[in-house]
Amino acid sequence: MSATVPDRLVVVVGTGTEVGKTFVAAAALTALRTDGVAVAARKPAQSFAPDDAAGSTDAEVLAVATGEDVHTVCPPHRWYEVALAPPMAAEVLGRPPFTLAELADEITWPPGLALGLIETAGGVRSPLTSDDGDAVSLATALMADLVILVADAGLGTLNGVRLSVAALDPLVDTREDLEVVVVLNRYDARDDLHRRNRAWLRDRDGLDVVTSVDELVDRLRPDRARTA
Repeated sequence: MSATVPDRLVVVVGTGTEVGKTFVAAAALTALRTDGVAVAARKPAQSFAPDDAAGSTDAEVLAVATGEDVHTVCPPHRWYEVALAPPMAAEVLGRPPFTLAELADEITWPPGLALGLIETAGGVRSPLTSDDGDAVSLATALMADLVILVADAGLGTLNGVRLSVAALDPLVDTREDLEVVVVLNRYDARDDLHRRNRAWLRDRDGLDVVTSVDELVDRLRPDRARTA
């Protein structure tokens, strides 16, 4: 990673695939950028189905949210057009393996950045690099200030969130001031299960749980980082 770093480095992880990491990240970045906050996003590596709709890859969605060039968000050689974990996709496509150090070194930021956001692939422990690096090891290597854990709001939420938070322990051990925010995506306040899941994670597990983009944006604002 370059010597230039954002004031606040945020890593977005998920309890699994298809939980809405990109939607949540893009919505929060759009709101912050609209408010005049200098933001940027990085997708270190992405894999996707070759017949996905144009403009629908994670890097493309994040680029629209931040106003950056899509190949700044994700380098062209890290686009893998097979819907597998990136190192598996690289192997299937006959492309070179890559390490956690290589992926981290490719992440660069512009100067004067208030918030830099990195979206990982798959779940917290999904393979991200050929040397078995995952979202936890990448966030640890980059010394993230805040981790956003995106989860579904319904059945399986408690197990998925608890396992994912436990997987973050190595990062917590290196950053005692690390913040972890759990986002219950697709939350419906009318749904009794959703409400109970939120209450359990907040009250019994002591987690910082948000259920809307507005709440998440409040956690990400630079002034909150300075006064927290």
